[in-house]
Amino acid sequence: MTALVSQIRPDIQWAPIRGTNIAYIDTGGPGPAVVFTHGFAMDHAMFDPQVADLGSDFRVIAWDQRGWGGTRATGPFTLWDSARDLLGLLEHLEVQRAVLCGMSQGGFVAMRTALLAPQEMRGLMLLGTQAGLEDRSGPDEIISTWMQCGPGPVQDRLASALLGPGDWSAWFAKWEKMDRQQLDWAYRCLMERDDLTGRLPEIHCPVLVLHGTHDNAVPLERAEVLRSRLGGRTSFVAIEGGRHASNITHAVVVNAAMRSFLASTQDSS
Repeated sequence: MTALVSQIRPDIQWAPIRGTNIAYIDTGGPGPAVVFTHGFAMDHAMFDPQVADLGSDFRVIAWDQRGWGGTRATGPFTLWDSARDLLGLLEHLEVQRAVLCGMSQGGFVAMRTALLAPQEMRGLMLLGTQAGLEDRSGPDEIISTWMQCGPGPVQDRLASALLGPGDWSAWFAKWEKMDRQQLDWAYRCLMERDDLTGRLPEIHCPVLVLHGTHDNAVPLERAEVLRSRLGGRTSFVAIEGGRHASNITHAVVVNAAMRSFLASTQDSS
């Protein structure tokens, strides 16, 4: 399946949060707030298919974490800093409760946000993510080459892991412009994170776990750990043929699952 073309592209806005100008978009739709947090090497635009599908019915917000897109880091930071950035953005936008959707690293942030402020969580949608850690050897090699030579030598390998076959020249262009100091801080944030597996039972809000069956970055069994250990009602959808960012390549299936979950969180709130 191919990605949907977004017909809703809100202007990027900035919010001064905890000493950082956070870039975000906000559709201002009439329904409950749904906040999308992107994965490593991506930015808010990775959720264009979801903004297009959900933006007229829900208040869809998508933002750039420190180091990516329009948000620049001012120094080293952690995923807990990113979670507090997200809470600051919700406060800035006067959102009292929301469903958080995180893809990969975005899921790491969403789970930490839920642990910090469970009362503000209507639900979580966790896409291509996990609670634990991974072997660093492959990612270290990719980022080391990128830091030394630019993204060109590794961009096909990275795109294959994230997205699978396709024309990803738009992402290649973004990676080419990436500031290497920002990349270094962002990568350290990703790889120096703590393991949340033991804290999964503390997350009690409803959760939708979505995972591509061909995800080579986070094995499918890691999603099974989420399903089995989270403390609240958990739904699981395997995206047949999906890679890591299946919301882009299998948007129709992902969007349908999200709509169903969002309807259930409205009914239960």
